[in-house]
Amino acid sequence: MPARHILVTGAASGIGLATATQLATGDTRLVLVDRDAAALARVALPGAVETLAGDVADERFWEEAASRLAGIDAAVVNAGVAGAGAITDLAFAEWRRILGVNLDGAFLTLRAAMRAMTGGGAIVATASAAGIKPEAGVAAYGASKAGLIHLVKVAAKEGAARGIRVNAIAPAGVETPVWDAVPMFADRAAAIGRDAAFAELAALATPLGRYAKPAEIAAQIAFLLSDAAALITGACLVSDGGYTL
Repeated sequence: MPARHILVTGAASGIGLATATQLATGDTRLVLVDRDAAALARVALPGAVETLAGDVADERFWEEAASRLAGIDAAVVNAGVAGAGAITDLAFAEWRRILGVNLDGAFLTLRAAMRAMTGGGAIVATASAAGIKPEAGVAAYGASKAGLIHLVKVAAKEGAARGIRVNAIAPAGVETPVWDAVPMFADRAAAIGRDAAFAELAALATPLGRYAKPAEIAAQIAFLLSDAAALITGACLVSDGGYTL
């Protein structure tokens, strides 16, 4: 892969950090975005790295960041939040919180990246198998990711004439910190340990019997950004261990 100028959001942990680590070389220029300024400050990677702490769902953040993005040729639209609750129990504020980051924030990130790409480029957005397979209790999260998958397809059509490829990746379970905010997982992890809790969930949920490591998803994102995927656009790579079968 040639030297690249790359934007990664949600870059302080999980898939975002793994992807930034995967992409970082002595020749890359990374712009890393996360709302956790302290965690972002601890990220140490090779190459030129610029960090921007802020909320991806804040339009003013992207307006102020525009000059920092000039000339990017790759972007990973990864920032997201989780949440659960039956539709009848879900507060509208919680619905808006999840949609605000996962869909509004993705739109604003995608728009900023496409505006900054003057010589073509490649974008990958982190969706979810929850946006493909319906499950009770994840209406807001699932809807946000389903919307993101369709947004990616529209962006791919609009970007094609400018040489911009846009794809999504839809993991199922990934061993990331986002699970720590899920009460069911947090309770089980406290009882039997985090690794055992992941193994237990994966055995129940996926035919392959395990969840992905962040580095595995990062490698797949790197492929979609690479020249090896030069003819792939508007696609959603489902990487779920068979969960959606």
